[in-house]
Amino acid sequence: MVIGGVTVYIAAPFSKAFAALFQNNILQPPNWDAKTQTIKNRIDARAKVLGDKVFAFDFRAKDMPHWPQNQSYAMILRVTEADKIYEGFDLSILEKSDLMPDKVVTATDLKHDNITLPPFYGEDFLLPIGKTPAYLGQEVAILIYHDFARYRFAKDTLQFRDDIILYGKYTGFLERDPWSTFRSVRIGAENPWSPDIYSAMEYTTVEPLGYKKYVPYYPTGKKGGNLDQRGIYYADEIATTFQNPPDDILILDRQLHSQSIDLCAMEPDNSNVWYEANTESLHVVMGIQTPPQVAESIVYIASHSNFKFKKLFFHPCTTVGYGSKARAMLPMLGIVAGFYSDGLPVRLANDRYEQFQSGIKRHPFDMKCQLAINKKTKKIDSFIAHYALNGGGRCNYTPGVTAVGCTGFQGIYYIPKSDVVGVGDATRSVIAGSNRGYGAFQTAPAFDTLIDEAAYILGEDPVAFRLNNLMKSGMKNTQGAIPAGMMRGGEVLEECSKHTLWKDRKERKFRFEKENPGKILGTGIGCIQLDFGSGDEGAYAKIEISPEGEISLWHSGLEVGTGMATSQTVLCAKWFGVPAHHSYFGMLDWPDIEMTTKGKDGLTQEKQDKLSKNPRWTPHHSSTGASNSAYYYSHVTSGVGRVLFDFGIWPAAVSIWSEGIDGGQYRSLTVRKEDARWTLAGLTADGLEPLPLERIAKRIYEMKGLTGVAGHGYNRWAWASADFKIKDTVARFALDGISLRWADNNYIFNERVQVFYPAVQRDNAGVTDYSALAVAAEVSIDKATGEVEVLDHHSVLECGNMIVPELVSGQLQGGAAMGIGHALYEYLPPYEDGPGNGTWNFNRYHLPLASEVAVWKQTQEVLPPLSDTDPPKGMAELAMTTIVASITNAIADATGHYFYHHPIRPNEVLEVLNENN
Repeated sequence: MVIGGVTVYIAAPFSKAFAALFQNNILQPPNWDAKTQTIKNRIDARAKVLGDKVFAFDFRAKDMPHWPQNQSYAMILRVTEADKIYEGFDLSILEKSDLMPDKVVTATDLKHDNITLPPFYGEDFLLPIGKTPAYLGQEVAILIYHDFARYRFAKDTLQFRDDIILYGKYTGFLERDPWSTFRSVRIGAENPWSPDIYSAMEYTTVEPLGYKKYVPYYPTGKKGGNLDQRGIYYADEIATTFQNPPDDILILDRQLHSQSIDLCAMEPDNSNVWYEANTESLHVVMGIQTPPQVAESIVYIASHSNFKFKKLFFHPCTTVGYGSKARAMLPMLGIVAGFYSDGLPVRLANDRYEQFQSGIKRHPFDMKCQLAINKKTKKIDSFIAHYALNGGGRCNYTPGVTAVGCTGFQGIYYIPKSDVVGVGDATRSVIAGSNRGYGAFQTAPAFDTLIDEAAYILGEDPVAFRLNNLMKSGMKNTQGAIPAGMMRGGEVLEECSKHTLWKDRKERKFRFEKENPGKILGTGIGCIQLDFGSGDEGAYAKIEISPEGEISLWHSGLEVGTGMATSQTVLCAKWFGVPAHHSYFGMLDWPDIEMTTKGKDGLTQEKQDKLSKNPRWTPHHSSTGASNSAYYYSHVTSGVGRVLFDFGIWPAAVSIWSEGIDGGQYRSLTVRKEDARWTLAGLTADGLEPLPLERIAKRIYEMKGLTGVAGHGYNRWAWASADFKIKDTVARFALDGISLRWADNNYIFNERVQVFYPAVQRDNAGVTDYSALAVAAEVSIDKATGEVEVLDHHSVLECGNMIVPELVSGQLQGGAAMGIGHALYEYLPPYEDGPGNGTWNFNRYHLPLASEVAVWKQTQEVLPPLSDTDPPKGMAELAMTTIVASITNAIADATGHYFYHHPIRPNEVLEVLNENN
């Protein structure tokens, strides 16, 4: 493939090229049980369990064919203060021990060689002398060593010292405008199903006019003004309710806080880069989340520099730590190190102290929430929120997190009137970015707890009160968009409330406290429905069948620990009776279906209409994130499988069934393609002889039929679809591009007859795709210490048809542990005493242990789908979200006090208990 005029060669993880390169088959053939139509283990399980080299962190130069065998090593010098001028560094302590680096790279070198950051990352690859640092932990220099021993001793010598970085005069911290703002106003009609009076979906989100002293200011409200003025007019109207509430309105006015945490990815950020000057080539091994974005960034850095650069050999590896690898800085610094390492491969990899210091963190949220409840109807009247995010000193995904925090808080509830503002502040804190939950994780539990407290104040049953405020199918979210499909939040809540943890909570409390004097028991319930996807989703997939009947799958999605490699492999069984025999993921190069996104920036409806006339144009190629594999990846995989089945498998099967006089066995039956089913014996329909896949494959090649389909799909809170002429048939598929291979010929791009892209206005929908989870949690509190122990929890999930139930179970269990950690244990101070000072590790950071998450007692259930046609839904972020609210509500049940921040610590609980006494 070519990016910016540079030839890019990809050996993606699990591809044939990758396997040959590393002499290691990471993915095993699927261990498939044909009788039960289930897979027995992940297809990457064996490699991981046996400790094979799977992650980029494990690879050295000697593991790479054709690379020099000598490995160089790099480390980063970082500031630990951000209120003084940076004036350089002093390495004399290394000089005394003969540990000076072989190469030192500073901002001066980068300026000389014209090395700059891609625009997404902002300014200053390395901090120049004479500037005040933008954030704690900001990078100032790269030290490169050509032997490991000196590197290791040097690193140990420098670590934790505060006399290496030199500072000048005091300037105070940098003050800057926020990284982003978001504001959504909605006034619904009296009938929730009627058109809105004002909403972002119908009109627009509200934009500030600018900033005064770093605070956004908005236009004066005017009912007949422009869209922003109208939005403010209605926002002012909502505010009146809270300024002068009627007697029948209950107002909850609360300040809540969600803390900064580390993602604690098993694999720290790393890279291994070799610049081969004589061939003008860059060779890169990285563990990253979205290979296309990273490849573009690498090409940008290299092609804008003074270094000669024609070719990129890119090896994106599988990784873990959802969000932590999304446009992280360290891999980009690894590219820089590669140019200065004297022709040797250079490895730049964080140890755990460095990962705490520089790895992407979860955004802390300060939340001012005002909730109005009608005391007579017990229904939500209106809601006002102001979410202030600490976006750190370098903008990562703060704009997106700000928006999703504002659009994803709603949960299962219908809110007739709302004004929600988010501001992503620029601070001196460490970088915050795309973390699992992406803003909604901070705001949704807070809102659910407000609902729980409102029920408590009104003397209402927490479940009944929630059910009375359900967002039902066809109602609108706070952006004015109608969510997809049936809203099943009420079902999961009612099912969860039937569990003994909740149903028998009074009896359990009495028995527990009698048997455990000195402890009190609390039970809480929470129910949240969370969106999945980003509203700008795209993916590629290709499926081929061999003459022997073996199925091969290629996909643009990358395995980041979620099990998507396994699930996408299994999806093929729907169309071919078996999972893909061979699967390849993280594919960047799609020569068989070359599509373009040129012109997508600043997209308007008029611009989209014009660009879409190009049959190869699409708004977005592909990405990995936002729990997008189960639904969005699967849609494209299944869409491609459907085309191959309809125009390859089915015609070949019909030709076999039709053999013989007067149309054979086929002629006497009424046969419908939609009745086709795969059995243990093969493909059958309406009483026809089952045909093994191998027999069908042989016939396809004999007929010179369809043997391969490459496709692309796009979603903007609705799927693009297009009409394609295949043979003599015009068929519509929910794909925006396909290429077809007939027999063993090359692929031919099949130009769409017409395409139907979702309206650009749907960007304002915020979210439309939801899954729901209810959790009942039981906690005990030690009255002497305030220590909270999670005794048990039960989850009820709705996620459509599960592809691999065991993967869903794993996400529920892991998500629960993460949520418990957030609610009770995990915390990072934001500034000078936080991770930016370089002294944080797991000796100071409390990750929950197995004994703290009720690992052996927790239970879970999944609602059956409405039918076997329900699509699978993303749920990985939801899995960790609801339990935060459930635990908070359980502690309130035990203490009579609602905590408005996390983590909830023993000393704070003890203080409340003492006040109660």
